[in-house]
Amino acid sequence: MKQSSGLDALLEALKQSGMNTDSFGSPFGGGSDADDSAKATDAGSSRGSDGPKAPHVEMPHIIENMKSWSKKAIIVATIVLIVVILAAYWWFHPPINIHSVDTWFFIAVFILLPTFLFFRVRSSNYKEGKGKRAERNEGKAKTFKALSFIPVAVACVGIIGALMSLSLFPGNAAKYATVLNTVDHDFASDIQEVNYSEIPVIDRDSAILLGNREMGSIPEYVSQFEISSLYSQINYQGTPVRVSPLGYADLFKWFTNRGTGIPAYALVDMTTQDAQIVTLGDNAIFYSQSEPLARNIDRYVQLKYPFYMFDEKSFEIDEDGHPWWICPVQKRTIGLFGGTTIDRVVMVNATTGECTDISIDEVPEWVDRAYPAELLIEQYNWSGAYKDGWLNSWLGQKNVVQTTPGTDGNVGYNYIAKDDDVWVYTGVTSATADNSIVGFVLVNQRTAESHFYSVAGATEESAMQSAEGQVQNLRYTATFPLLINVANQPTYFMALKDSAGLVKKFAMIDIQRYQNVAVGDTVAECQKSYEALLATNGVDTGDSMPTDVKQAKGIIATMAQAVIEGNSHYYVTLQGDSSIYDFPLPGMLEIVAYSAGDEISFTYIDAGTTAFPAQSIDSVKTAGPEQKSVDTTV
Repeated sequence: MKQSSGLDALLEALKQSGMNTDSFGSPFGGGSDADDSAKATDAGSSRGSDGPKAPHVEMPHIIENMKSWSKKAIIVATIVLIVVILAAYWWFHPPINIHSVDTWFFIAVFILLPTFLFFRVRSSNYKEGKGKRAERNEGKAKTFKALSFIPVAVACVGIIGALMSLSLFPGNAAKYATVLNTVDHDFASDIQEVNYSEIPVIDRDSAILLGNREMGSIPEYVSQFEISSLYSQINYQGTPVRVSPLGYADLFKWFTNRGTGIPAYALVDMTTQDAQIVTLGDNAIFYSQSEPLARNIDRYVQLKYPFYMFDEKSFEIDEDGHPWWICPVQKRTIGLFGGTTIDRVVMVNATTGECTDISIDEVPEWVDRAYPAELLIEQYNWSGAYKDGWLNSWLGQKNVVQTTPGTDGNVGYNYIAKDDDVWVYTGVTSATADNSIVGFVLVNQRTAESHFYSVAGATEESAMQSAEGQVQNLRYTATFPLLINVANQPTYFMALKDSAGLVKKFAMIDIQRYQNVAVGDTVAECQKSYEALLATNGVDTGDSMPTDVKQAKGIIATMAQAVIEGNSHYYVTLQGDSSIYDFPLPGMLEIVAYSAGDEISFTYIDAGTTAFPAQSIDSVKTAGPEQKSVDTTV
């Protein structure tokens, strides 16, 4: 069977343009029935069931065909290329900035490559005397050949700039180490003791689940809109919340609703787990990431500020609940592409599109996310790796530290509300990335203020596994831990979720002794168990004394000493009382002055445990000379 005349004409046109069309015409790449059998046999023996070969374009053929273009064809092609470049710029909107990798890629594809091809073709035309009205001219041939090196030279500038941005380039390691300045702080004095009514008890995944559930209860919205996956965590009126705008469900929904805009956003309280869809009335959102054209927030702000390099944008609300887009502006401080930091912030009113361009020092206090979390962690890792030089970061690795990874192998971090700001929290481990931390770091997302706290203990992942081990029969999974202060003890707090993603229990873990885990069905119950656990291990809770503290008084019936997990304990019973009271050492060292038959008065925590932890001894008895000394070495 022969090919139709229309297909023959198409193949001939493709051949003239430089495309190899040998693979068209049969399933095995042939163009006639005479060759089908042989090619089928050959294809079956060499490629199995790979099928037909894909057509490919040979660049030398294209260049040869360009040589025959007329002057008019070149002008038309140039105009078309300019139109394509402008359309591509509007659609992709790369920043017009020499420090942007996106800009260099855009220039290479849409400008440098076509320019190189044009100059090379013109040089070849004049050298060989080919093409319409192109006479042989060695001088012009050399000129166009020389011009063809201009786009090559520009590309080399980008390559050299990239090399100069590497940390191994002389002097760069010291620069990377100082992009983020971190100072040492004391945990107990800097981190206030936790207010349990303000603990974020759920993570982002749970917030998404709650927001989507609330969205499903509003039929007029759920059929037209969907909640964006952003869910930015901010402090709103003193409460940690996650907010996310609604978005158009699809292109048709955008077309029918673009005139009235997006009517609401989702707000999830991280402490009470309450979710609501906040309607905006006349202040609907018109600038969002779900807009496909001019009001797309990425395109809108980039075209309005064409020379700015924008980092990850976040959705926030001010104290009056009005929606804003916070657009951080990047600055490169090392070489051409290295040492990224934030120099400015553009605040975009999500309703009107009005923009406010301010320096990073002028960002208002209600803004919580001027610095993207992962950028701050990357900056800290620079300082942890290069503070003693690039060579040490690879060979000796003395004092080299890094942030702990997340459970998925990516960056692991959480957020802490402190001083009405949002701080990024992550553990810090050694370069070998073992299962322990040397401390943790908090970085302010508004100001980039960075604090390091030296605390040896378990990594977040180890703590999560320890918490999951307490409820392994229920197969709950732990959320990434939150750092809190309980009785001046750095503590991991996390939620335990079932397979449906619902929070079922809560866990607190002593960072320094991560085998000590307290679990409760509520935050209050978990708090009670954990503080009892601290008291059992001889930790003085001081002002953090739980509310379930009771008084006991009586004659000591029995006393027994035991060592539990390396800690000495005295277990006491009173006459007429079946309860057992636990006096840990060295925290309750006064107990060694007592013996059976002595009267004692003390407070204890009613934690619902087998042995109630003693909190304090009200009357101290001095040991007489006849009493034996007791070894309280831990």
